[in-house]
Amino acid sequence: MKHDRYRSKYRVPKATQRLRGQIALEAARRIFPSIAPPDDAPAENWLDAAGPNELYLAKRKAAAVLGHRVRPGDLPSDEEIREHLVALWRGSTTGAEEVDEDQDEDEDEPRAAASIAEHLDRFASFRMRLLPLESVKQNPKYHPEGDALYHSLQVFELARDARPYDEEFLLAALLHDVGKAIDPQDHVRSGIESLRGSVTERTLWLIEHHMDLLALRDGRLNQRVRREIEASELFDDLKLLRELDDAGRVPGQVVETLDEVLDYIRGLESESYLDTE
Repeated sequence: MKHDRYRSKYRVPKATQRLRGQIALEAARRIFPSIAPPDDAPAENWLDAAGPNELYLAKRKAAAVLGHRVRPGDLPSDEEIREHLVALWRGSTTGAEEVDEDQDEDEDEPRAAASIAEHLDRFASFRMRLLPLESVKQNPKYHPEGDALYHSLQVFELARDARPYDEEFLLAALLHDVGKAIDPQDHVRSGIESLRGSVTERTLWLIEHHMDLLALRDGRLNQRVRREIEASELFDDLKLLRELDDAGRVPGQVVETLDEVLDYIRGLESESYLDTE
């Protein structure tokens, strides 16, 4: 089953996962009382109240309180804290008991990710994943256009020109680099982990392999992986995504805002071409 294959391939070491989880939860507990919304408040609005500086300070304090000496680069991501904030909100609005932090990590889905899926509509989740990319500055040798969000919006617009009604492909184009704001050293793995449950397996597969075609082009791709992707019915889609990823790097290119892009994808759900009659 593909879902299980993703889990086993991209598993984070237990010790690292536990430490980051403890710090993220403690940081969320510190922030939550000051930003907790009314029960009926849309989650995508109140999460923005905790900015990057506040989140970073909460992470450092949480690590100190828990007795951990952690390098800044090893702290949990802002997204991990926001996921715990949603989990805390879920508990406060439903009366659910908190789940023990020693809960077995081998369960089907992490608790915080499940809370995100349940309480944020998927477009709010996409927005939360994409916004941090604006702060991700890329190597100008390969990305002269600038930050990773600007690049993603360019790739999306090219994808919309090519496949205006293919939501799964459009989401792959828009979300292919979300992992750069989570773990720049392995943005594919971290991106897959953060998106699992909110996009289809076709979208996940395209994101998982979008860098493999660079390795294939340079003759560095593992032969087993090469056979797998070339045999896939999605290979032509993957080649197109790679082409658009390469093309979406134009300095000064005019693009729509992130909210406009998400509104377009949201609108596909109600378009008449989806009718089966």
